[in-house]
Amino acid sequence: MGMLKSSVAFLVLAFAFFFCYVMSSGSYDYFQFVQQWPPTNCRVRNKPCSKPRPLQNFTIHGLWPSNYSNPTTPSKCTGSRFKKENVYPQLRSKMKISWPDVESGNDTRFWESEWNKHGTCSEDTLNQVQYFQRSHAMWRSHNVTEILRNASIVPHPTQTWSYSDIVSPIKTATKRTPLLRCKYDKKTQLLHEVVFCYEYNALKQIDCNRTAAAGCKNPQAISFQ
Repeated sequence: MGMLKSSVAFLVLAFAFFFCYVMSSGSYDYFQFVQQWPPTNCRVRNKPCSKPRPLQNFTIHGLWPSNYSNPTTPSKCTGSRFKKENVYPQLRSKMKISWPDVESGNDTRFWESEWNKHGTCSEDTLNQVQYFQRSHAMWRSHNVTEILRNASIVPHPTQTWSYSDIVSPIKTATKRTPLLRCKYDKKTQLLHEVVFCYEYNALKQIDCNRTAAAGCKNPQAISFQ
């Protein structure tokens, strides 16, 4: 009986060490490239955004190394901290368009937060400069706002769409299945994020249908305002 308890204790301890290793070292399966709709951000947050009228185009939220078993991990890994000088002037100008802080207006702090929380976990694949360059290139490769507009899906105060209504034109344009995430304002399900998935090296886009990350509630109607 004593040996059994010792074995169980050893296994629990070993799992704990393994979990800590995964969290700190940045073991991951794929990337989530997350774009957000600024008006939804500003509508559901507790205090007003810095700009009276939010941007009317999808902007980058982040590039997140993720695991299929738990897409919220890894995060805050042991890697180099954000260095402002790595965002050189030309890259900075691009990112102020593709990756602005739509809530408080402090772009540099937003980039720092995303790198320290997510970028550090894939630093063996993408260093800081590459991480931001690749994210901007992903944003440019498929203009989600334009894709939806071409499918007559544009912000509207009362019209709603189904999950498949929104996914279908994006899938047609990218040849890959995206993931949609929503936020709630009372009982209204608002489109918040469009997620593209990329393989381990962040070069090839893949379907997002293996991820267990929570998305919009389907088949509940989705509002895009």
